[in-house]
Amino acid sequence: MPRRSIWKGSFVDAFLLRMKKKRDLLLSRKIWSRRSSISPEFVDCSVLIYNGKTPVRCKITEGKVGHKFGEFASTRRRRPSRTNKGKGRKGKR
Repeated sequence: MPRRSIWKGSFVDAFLLRMKKKRDLLLSRKIWSRRSSISPEFVDCSVLIYNGKTPVRCKITEGKVGHKFGEFASTRRRRPSRTNKGKGRKGKR
């Protein structure tokens, strides 16, 4: 997978750069920019990341620094596993 050039630095959306200065507003702020990287200024903040339907609460820790916001708010539904109890053609012959 291609990566961003080191000389460009990590991508952070413009409004997130402004929000870093106002740290108290991050606690109740929804983040639509899933492509932005998490910087160390966001550590110990709880943010709401939009997944396309509803915002998902996420606590930012040191281990998440450098990743993208979108990695922590899944956009897919988990389907329950189906158990095959005697139905179907396999093993019936």
